[in-house]
Amino acid sequence: MERLFKLSQYGTTFGKELSAGFISYITVVYIIIVNSTILAVAGIPLEAGIIATILTSFFGCLVIGLWSNTPMLLIPGMGLNAMFTYTIVQSGGFTWQEALAVVFVAGIIFVIIAFTPLAKIITSSIPDSLKEAISVGIGILLILIGFDNAGIITNSEHTLLAIGDLSSPSVIVTFIGLIITIFLFIKNVPGNLLLSIFITSALALLFGGAKVEKLTFSTPSFTEYFSVFGQMSWGQVGNFIFWLTSISLAMVLVFENIGLIHGHTKMLKRPESSKKSLQATAVSVLSSGVFGTSPTVASVESAAGITAGGRTGLTSVITGFLFLASILFIPVIKMVPSSAVSPVLILIGILMLQNIVHISMDDLTESFPALLIIVLIPLTYSIADGMAIGFIIYPLMKLLMGQGKEIHPALYMIALLFISNFIIQYAF
Repeated sequence: MERLFKLSQYGTTFGKELSAGFISYITVVYIIIVNSTILAVAGIPLEAGIIATILTSFFGCLVIGLWSNTPMLLIPGMGLNAMFTYTIVQSGGFTWQEALAVVFVAGIIFVIIAFTPLAKIITSSIPDSLKEAISVGIGILLILIGFDNAGIITNSEHTLLAIGDLSSPSVIVTFIGLIITIFLFIKNVPGNLLLSIFITSALALLFGGAKVEKLTFSTPSFTEYFSVFGQMSWGQVGNFIFWLTSISLAMVLVFENIGLIHGHTKMLKRPESSKKSLQATAVSVLSSGVFGTSPTVASVESAAGITAGGRTGLTSVITGFLFLASILFIPVIKMVPSSAVSPVLILIGILMLQNIVHISMDDLTESFPALLIIVLIPLTYSIADGMAIGFIIYPLMKLLMGQGKEIHPALYMIALLFISNFIIQYAF
């Protein structure tokens, strides 16, 4: 173990790594419930989505722990699961099987980028304002999804959105759960998101918003899961929209993970680990399509394990095996109602909004395209379409203002890809 993880070199012990791994797990285990709930909207059976999330998280944590020896966590990403369900499946018209194929192809593109100099080229070509805008736009979309799932807002014939039945049990539980979730988060209670889900689920039981089924402590049947595992459909592979969707997803994955990994390696004071961490993340994304879930990311919650003293990949490996053990508790996980998940979605969305402070409002050529991304992602219910508009408008505004030399050639290529996507999607 010393030879594999170099515990002494990084000033840590097995005990410290074990503690950090457990804290990491408690911090991030909520993703099993939240991700499978969102995947279910796309048509993936709930129990199959739960198993897919567990296995993907287990594999991702092992890959990054063993390959990069960093205490990061690779789990299905919030925002990316929304993109999978609401953008690719519902808005894009793909089946969930075809969407898994999109994830797999995006993973291949990500692997090519991560293992070549392309990662550095793409990173340097995208303005910081656009990177931050994507996070903010996804945050608003998550808030919208949280409110929609709880019935707080609904579709209306006369307005874009309308207030739902505020007297319904699910709405009342969601409001109470949101207050509890924010309180626990501000107080920095260990495992705050998981704890808030438990408390809100209990409230839903009291208000009649959830059903109690017979609980068992046993290995689940994998029969339903095998209808999801490896079930990528290649029926749309000849469609140009399929490839543009895959490229769009790959770009989002690259932008988001490069930023997250940079932040985590900075906390560890190990910037040299960024390259292998990005490579491990790309391999994990590739596996997501096979396991049957939306793509993984180097989660924000990795910071919890680092703060708790995790310094090596042993922290990630321990967290991965704890995820695997979660498979025994699927009957409990299936009991969690949407009213208990919505507060977590809303809080995560609110936290993502904080990135707007990094967008300079003094230069309209920077802020206007960024604000378009922020507004259009939730309005179109499409991360890819909202992102595309900003990536097209940005170089166009710079050219009109005589600042075309500031644009990296790669950004022009990305903009042309997005324009081609719109032409093919809407003109033909």
